[in-house]
This record gives sequence, C-alpha cells and structure tokens, in this order.
Amino acid sequence: MITGTTKLLGVIGHPVEHSLSPLMHNAALTKLGLNYIYLPFPIEPQNLAKALDGFAAIGVVGFNATIPHKRAIIPLLSQIDPIAQAVGAVNTVFRENDRWIGTNTDVEGFIAPLQLLERDWSQVVAVVLGNGGAARAVVAGCTQLGCASVHVVGRNLPKLQEFRDNWQDSPLKVNLQVHQWDSLPKIIQQANLLINTTPIGMHPHIENSPLDAQLFAHLPKDTIIYDLIYTPSPTKFLQYAQAQGVTAIDGLEMLVQQGAAALKIWLQQDVPVDVMRQTLQQHLYRG
Repeated sequence: MITGTTKLLGVIGHPVEHSLSPLMHNAALTKLGLNYIYLPFPIEPQNLAKALDGFAAIGVVGFNATIPHKRAIIPLLSQIDPIAQAVGAVNTVFRENDRWIGTNTDVEGFIAPLQLLERDWSQVVAVVLGNGGAARAVVAGCTQLGCASVHVVGRNLPKLQEFRDNWQDSPLKVNLQVHQWDSLPKIIQQANLLINTTPIGMHPHIENSPLDAQLFAHLPKDTIIYDLIYTPSPTKFLQYAQAQGVTAIDGLEMLVQQGAAALKIWLQQDVPVDVMRQTLQQHLYRG
C-alpha cells in the first residue's frame, strides 16, 4: 500500500517499458514488508541531468540505469566505484551525503552462478563472444574470478582493438587478448568457460546461435557454457551445449543476482533472492 511515507526506487532507460526490474524488485519489497515502491522512469537522453536533479529533489533513494544511460550518466555522478570504472558503465546509483554515487552490479550478477561451481579459476581460460557493453562486465567478472586469461572474439577489428586498448588503464589487471570471428575454431579448443554476450539467439530469432553444432564438438568436456540471454530458455546456443553434456547456464540468474545486489545496496539488508527469481520465472516461462 502506497502511503505518504512510501520511499521511491526505480529504473531509468529509454525505452524502459520492457524492463523486468519492477516485477522482481516489488516482489522482494512486498515479501520484506517495506514501505518502498520501485517504478520505471522513461528518461530521454537529453533529460538525464534534469532527471537526476528531480530525483534528488523528491528524495529518490536509488535507481538502476539501463540503455542508453549506463555510460552517459557517469559524468553526472559525484563518484563511481572502481568496478564501475573498470567496466566503464554504471547500472546502479545510490544517494549518500547528498551525492549520487554509481556502481555496477552486473559483474556480481554475472559471477554469482559461477561461484557455486567447484573450479580452480586460476586454470580457466575464458572465451567471450562479443565486444559490447555486456562483454566489459563479463571481462571484469572473469578477472575477479581469477581466470588465467580472457579471449574476446568479435567481428569488427577496429572495435576489438578499441575494446582491448580501453583495458590498458583499467584498475583491474586482466590478461586479455582479442580475436576476429574467423579465429573461433582455434580459440574454442582452449575454452574452459565460453560466454555469449551477443544478442544472437534472442527472440524473435530463436533458431540462431553464435556457434554452430560442429564448433561445439571442439570444446573441452569440462567447459562451462554461459549465455547472457534469458529468453528463450534454453537458447539454441545452450541446446547445443546440453547436447555435448557440458554445464550450461542461462542469463536469468545474472539478471536476478544483479538486481538483488542493487537492492541490498539501497536497503542495507539481505533480500529474498528466491522470491525475485521465482517471480521472473513465473513471468517468463509460464507458457
């Protein structure tokens, strides 16, 4: 029930109508019995600075940022933490001493399901498909896990080189190499962890996969396959992985865990992750 003392949380983006964050956050807040509400805020890029002033004026406790604001918001914040600096993007903002401070919980969300596995990460070679914003969070996550090396594979050589160069001054020290897509048959034979950060296989193109079935046959048997896409589940990419009998992880847990990490920051208490997960599962897969 909304009252005169209800506190505000939310997500900014443009568009933002597709966001699943209000579903899982409000389910958690209801379970906790807290007088908060989490709302979607459609903010056009040219209105971003005004929105932050408005949020401060009305006492918004914190908010998530999604496309196209993850990078654009950085100069408008008083401070960003080292992990957001390394990723070059902010997805979570909180208020402290009348200042907006940014962090990135995508990294924590990405590594959460991996930390449940018994692996010597210092021996793991990670291969990342794609070199966009999601790939940056994945590289940071692989570095936090302590992976031996990270290989990023993309189609555009100048963008790959820019991606590599952007890590040179990062506070995270990463053993990073970049490769063009035609190098995959060779690179994939080294992979102990293979992550798809591209949109290939996402609805409506659900029959597509960034790798064909033949390439999967070259994977080491202990490889972990991770697709950041959470619908459909499983993607064609993960179907190929399951056919090889290797560990397969979809993107739902990353979505849940990054949200839970943000909510912990705002509330300064533990949150019901299982409720957030179940809410999204029921919404996404009820059909």
